[in-house]
Amino acid sequence: MLELRTLESDDWPLWRELRLAALTESPYAFGSTLAQWQGSGDREERWRARLSIPGAHDLVALLDGLPVGMASGVPGEEAENVELISMWVNPTARGKGVGDHLIQAVERWAAERGATTLRLSVMPGNRKAAALYERHGFTDTGEPGAPLPDGMGRERVMAKSLAAA
Repeated sequence: MLELRTLESDDWPLWRELRLAALTESPYAFGSTLAQWQGSGDREERWRARLSIPGAHDLVALLDGLPVGMASGVPGEEAENVELISMWVNPTARGKGVGDHLIQAVERWAAERGATTLRLSVMPGNRKAAALYERHGFTDTGEPGAPLPDGMGRERVMAKSLAAA
């Protein structure tokens, strides 16, 4: 059974567990690195702060009671925009609808808060994630995304209109 759970700052150990697993398993998928969140970066107050972004909606997916995925919705730079960030699904749960449910939950939350556009950034080589987003109606905006860690390219920016949702 798949269950989505909204997190608060006191849930930081669960978020930490999933985020470190994501950065370990899929380092190519994130702008952050495992090294940045380990050692001196692995502090309770930092994890709590991540789950305390004003206006954010942080979710974990539990499959048969086990944490297998995560995603967040955060307010964008413009009031009508919301960004989908920190999306990850454990390989053992891929193909089971976990990503679909996480995206749909963030979309519902965004629409409820009056957003008209849901935006995200995806690494250019992450074709499986891009395909998932495209299946949900996201399209390439053509905007330059954040620079990649190697300084050679940029993240791919995608967006979806929520007006028809």
